Amino acid sequence: MMHQKSSRKWGLATAVLASLAIGCVQSRTDVSYLGDPNVSYYRDHATEIDYPAVDSPISPEVVDTQVPVTVRSKEHLDIREISLGEAVQTALMNSEIIRPAGTFLSTANGIYTNPDRIPSVYDPAIQESGVLFGGRGVEAALSAFDAQFQTSMIWGRNEQATNNAFSGGGIAGGGIQVAETGTFASSLSKTFGNGGSLSVNHNVNYLGTNAPSVFQSVYSGNVQLQYQLPLLAGAGTEFTRIAGPIGQSFGGISGVSQGVLIARINNDVTIADFQLAVRNLVKDVEDAYWDLYLAYQQFHVATQTRESTYKLRQLFATQYEIGQEGVYLSDVYQASDQFYGTEVSATNAQAAIYSQEIRLRRLLGLPVSDGTVLRPSDAPVTAEIIPDWYQALTEALTHRTELRRQKWNIKSLQLQLTAAESLVRPRLDFVSGYQINGFGDELLGYNQPEFGNFYDTIGNGNLTGWNLGFQMRWDIGLRSQRAQVQNYELRLAKAEKVLMEQEEEISLELGISFQELSRTYQAASANYNRVDAVQREILNRRERLNLIEDPDVVLRSVIRGAEAEIAYHQSVVDYNKAITDFELRKGTLLINSGVMLAEGGWQPEAYEDARYHSNARLHAKPAKLPVEAPPSFSVDAPFGGVYLSRPASESGHQLMPTESDLESLPPIDDDAFPMDNGAAGSPPELAPPAPAGDAPVPSAPPAAAPQPPAAQQQPAVPMDRPQEAPEPLKKPDYDPPAKPDGQGSTTSTTEVFGESFVWKTNE
Repeated sequence: MMHQKSSRKWGLATAVLASLAIGCVQSRTDVSYLGDPNVSYYRDHATEIDYPAVDSPISPEVVDTQVPVTVRSKEHLDIREISLGEAVQTALMNSEIIRPAGTFLSTANGIYTNPDRIPSVYDPAIQESGVLFGGRGVEAALSAFDAQFQTSMIWGRNEQATNNAFSGGGIAGGGIQVAETGTFASSLSKTFGNGGSLSVNHNVNYLGTNAPSVFQSVYSGNVQLQYQLPLLAGAGTEFTRIAGPIGQSFGGISGVSQGVLIARINNDVTIADFQLAVRNLVKDVEDAYWDLYLAYQQFHVATQTRESTYKLRQLFATQYEIGQEGVYLSDVYQASDQFYGTEVSATNAQAAIYSQEIRLRRLLGLPVSDGTVLRPSDAPVTAEIIPDWYQALTEALTHRTELRRQKWNIKSLQLQLTAAESLVRPRLDFVSGYQINGFGDELLGYNQPEFGNFYDTIGNGNLTGWNLGFQMRWDIGLRSQRAQVQNYELRLAKAEKVLMEQEEEISLELGISFQELSRTYQAASANYNRVDAVQREILNRRERLNLIEDPDVVLRSVIRGAEAEIAYHQSVVDYNKAITDFELRKGTLLINSGVMLAEGGWQPEAYEDARYHSNARLHAKPAKLPVEAPPSFSVDAPFGGVYLSRPASESGHQLMPTESDLESLPPIDDDAFPMDNGAAGSPPELAPPAPAGDAPVPSAPPAAAPQPPAAQQQPAVPMDRPQEAPEPLKKPDYDPPAKPDGQGSTTSTTEVFGESFVWKTNE
């Protein structure tokens, strides 16, 4: 009998293998074709460039644009006067996508090469709604505490032959055991702020069978309540706020950065990045505004110089024709050369206006051309600005957005380090459960005998169960957890060091900008004196033009006058750019420009939801149990203070060179000082008023600054013997100034925060 069974098994296996072999042989057919294969179909499709099936509307600024204005344009264009404030407002209104000025006309423009990283008004909302690891928003982090409901209902039927009554559940061998099953499971779970989780479960199992039993069909199940609370690793509200519930973490994947606090900090970092982009946009707009102003001034000077050289050419030609002594034909050609040169300069200056106007239009979000030409209406600042260094440095260390952003990173790393230190402990959880069991022939019913109704049994509560205990997991050595702590310690140390370097970098940047204010103003003052001198020269030569005068000298004086006037306007624009840059380095550019960041409008449902929660809080009763508020991680104003040392005899270090140090310097010649203020009298007129529709009238020149006195002459230092090599410069190792202790006086440097950030010792 066993031999026959074995033969049947081997025969079945042989049949299966034979069928598989036949299928493999039949699937391989050797077919030969005549001619060469035609692979053009595959080649064309392999090298074909496809385009996405996206039909998006074109921007209205592109659709409605007109032909760009060029130097060949003959039609009359209206001049549109625009102020600096209007330019900034227009740029902010039309810049949903913020385009930096430095990448314009570059093949590496980020709007083409990396559009996902271009700053925009959508960035804070994108971060707020993030759901991925490392970029979760507040809502995604709060979703870890949402109640979760799960349910399932599964039916089944199984028929199984029995070998004997013991294995067949009472059915004789050779019989068929039939089982019909149904499984219903549902659970409602909730995670709390302390890391604990509570779940309510309800399970119902149905079994109908033909096996001998008390009931041929029976319902069994329970209603269960379970609670689990971490006691060591991941325990407490602080850990949960930082890293999220430990029961939902994925170890090395999620880390300790999935909590609500980290998500909130990530939002603040994104807002800081957006504020930096807005600040840079305002600076770019102001720089482009003054560049366009300079282009108009250069065009005005170029046209005036062209007219002057044309008149001189006509005058020299007339004098040559009448035989004026000292005037030759070469002088006429030289005047013609100067005239055509100024003609080219005027053309280039006119083209520069149109080019600079397009750059400004790009930042303002305007089309290339709309039938008008923008012209600045604001005059540049010509008054001298002498800021206080300590106040400027204090404002920079208080208002710079880069420092606030880095401090948010430090705060995030501090919190994550705290959460990581909590994991350097075994995982010990308290677990408990309580359940009421049910059993019955029917699911529902009335006046049933004992165990005749499933829910009646549960309602009676006679069949109960409970469990209570602890669960522990201990990674021997905790190497991964300790490595994570060390990693956060190193990252935090680096971030704090970066913050110190950023503060030092800001002070250096502010120092350069502080110097640029003085340099550009002195340059503007000197160029003003230069314009004054050359215009007096031209005026004097015009009075003697009918006398014997070298025409070459006259032409050169006219060209030098144009160069001096252009240099003056360039220095005035540089001075205004220096003011803008100084405000940027102080971190007050947006404040002084009247730009404030605010959250946009919400959906109507959000306001209704806020009203609902507000009413709930207003009508709530105080909790009887003591509630410990978590420590605050942010404030509404700059935290801490800025304390700077001023030069003083009692200070342990020297900040400024003393008079004895200056005496050891080599002498300075008198020729190294700027030129004098010029002759006394009314300020000279730099240029006649601009003709209508060409350029605005140049603003009044700044008053000349007083010049420093001549330095005292000192004998030169002999260099006969070799000098010793100086010691390398090192960073100062003195202690920083202490915070106010009530024994000194403070000087307020800002009107925003009502308290001082600069400390001075009493004199």
